[in-house]
Amino acid sequence: MTVAIETIMRTAPVIPVLVIEDIAHALPLAEALVEGGLKVLEVTLRTPCALEAIKVMKQVPGAIVGAGTVLNPAQLQSAIDAGSEFIVSPGLTPALGEAAVKANIPFLPGTANAADIMLGMDLGLSRFKFFPAEAAGGTSALKAIAAPFGDARFCPTGGITLATAPNYLALEAVLCVGGSWMLPKSAFDGSKVDTAAILSGAQAAAALKA
Repeated sequence: MTVAIETIMRTAPVIPVLVIEDIAHALPLAEALVEGGLKVLEVTLRTPCALEAIKVMKQVPGAIVGAGTVLNPAQLQSAIDAGSEFIVSPGLTPALGEAAVKANIPFLPGTANAADIMLGMDLGLSRFKFFPAEAAGGTSALKAIAAPFGDARFCPTGGITLATAPNYLALEAVLCVGGSWMLPKSAFDGSKVDTAAILSGAQAAAALKA
């Protein structure tokens, strides 16, 4: 049974946005993040091993794994074939939106203005990614953009930190935020992932829910 995108968004206050460069990192990353309370994992399709990483991460009990940076219907289908449980895109086109709706998969299209939201609503969508959040004007911009659309809810992503996340989560229109601050750069420098550091960051992010 397909899980509604709102249910996924409400699972945890933060969705880690993951760029997997080394497939060996996929499993320990997912294990540490889920243990830290962040069960929804967005694997961006920016690297050659991204689709394989989705398959690997799905092995972790409790993990809800989706694909991000999905740009077109072909990538959408590849992500679904890899087992993605939800889809995130940086923007919204009629072709991608229609394909996602037809596939009946939870879909979080990127929006940064009223026209994008209206396009999504024409397709029957009401849950969006606000991207790039900080560059697009932060919380004040999101409040202004969301105001005419009472039924719309958002996951701001892009430049958000542990310090600024609570400001977004305090907004009525925000269900969760996306970010990567809980993933120290040092965790990717060696042949072994620093799961302790990632777990600490994940727990700090999860604490935002309190």
